[in-house]
Amino acid sequence: MSFACGLVAEPVWTNSGWPRSLIYMATPTEQPTTAPRRFDSPEQEAFLNLWRTYDRLRAAEDELFARFDLTPQQYNALRLLRGARPESLPTLTLAARLVSHAPDITRLLDKLEARGWIVRQRPESNRRMVLVEITDAGLNLLRQLDQPVRACHERQFGHLSKSDLSRLIRLLHEARQPHEPAGSPWA
Repeated sequence: MSFACGLVAEPVWTNSGWPRSLIYMATPTEQPTTAPRRFDSPEQEAFLNLWRTYDRLRAAEDELFARFDLTPQQYNALRLLRGARPESLPTLTLAARLVSHAPDITRLLDKLEARGWIVRQRPESNRRMVLVEITDAGLNLLRQLDQPVRACHERQFGHLSKSDLSRLIRLLHEARQPHEPAGSPWA
C-alpha cells in the first residue's frame, strides 16, 4: 500500500476559534499493479514482435500450401523460376534469391523435380553448373495457387491501409538492410 496526499475536512483551529488552514494528511491509496517487465530492451521487443508476427502470418500460408503438399520455400523457388522464364537459373543464383536461406537447396530441388515441377541440366560448357527451369506442370501448379495466395495475403494484411503497408515495407527494409549480404537482391 502507498500513501497519497489528500484534503482532510477537519480544520485546524486558531485560539480565536477560526479555522487557520486545512491540512494535508497522508491517506492510503491502492497501488496500481505493474506487469512484470516483458522485454530487456526496445530492440528485443521489436525482434520478438517480428517473430510473433511472422509466426501468426505464416500459419495462414502453411495451411494453404499444405493443401498442395508444398512448403513455402518450395513455392518461393517455383515462383522465382517462373519469373526467370524463358531462362533457367543456376542453382546458386536461385538459392541466393530465396526469401529465406535454404541450407539444402539440392534436396529442395530434388523434391520439386520428383514431382515434375522443375527440370535440371548441366550445360556442356560448364559441367559444374546446374541450371534449373520450371516445367509446364510447375507453371500449372502456380496458376492454381495464384488466387489463393493473393487471398491469403489479403487476409494477412488487408486490415492495413496502403500508407501503413508502405510504411511497414520501408521500416522492414531499413531494419534488414545492414544485415543483407553484398549483392543481395533484397538489399
